Amino acid sequence: MGLMDILQQYTSNAGTSDSNSVHAHFDEVAGATPTAVVGQGVADAFRSDNTPPFGQMVSQMFGQSNPQQQAGVLNQLLRSIGPGVLATIAGGVLGRLTAPNDGGSPQVTPQQASQLTPQQVQTIAAQAEQHDPTVLDKVGGFYAEHPQLVKTLGSAALAIALAGISNRMRS
Repeated sequence: MGLMDILQQYTSNAGTSDSNSVHAHFDEVAGATPTAVVGQGVADAFRSDNTPPFGQMVSQMFGQSNPQQQAGVLNQLLRSIGPGVLATIAGGVLGRLTAPNDGGSPQVTPQQASQLTPQQVQTIAAQAEQHDPTVLDKVGGFYAEHPQLVKTLGSAALAIALAGISNRMRS
């Protein structure tokens, strides 16, 4: 089956109910589609009313990530929050862990990121979404570079992401 045939199945979030097919289709599409388009599809899943809240999904992927990936997504979130909010969320742990890099946004190292729990990251992601709704696009772009982590969200989220990719590829 060709790429466009696969994507056609997901137009308007119709998709397939077979979990194994959705996972295999996502693998194939993510490997053959520009990362930016995959990121937009992932962001569509973040925005959907048919998936858990953004913070919960980020928390789930964070828990499955290695320390470098954890630091990468945290740094995306921190750029959306800004330094003034850091000390007030996740029990103030970010205010203690981060230091501004050259007067810019704080940066979390992989070692620091591995000290946070998924629940703390859920709180951080929810705050980031409130401060900057475009964070969903930024984090979607980040996770498009790590499609195996996106697959941990389950077949419903993958079908929504594939529908978003399909709509963009047809445009």
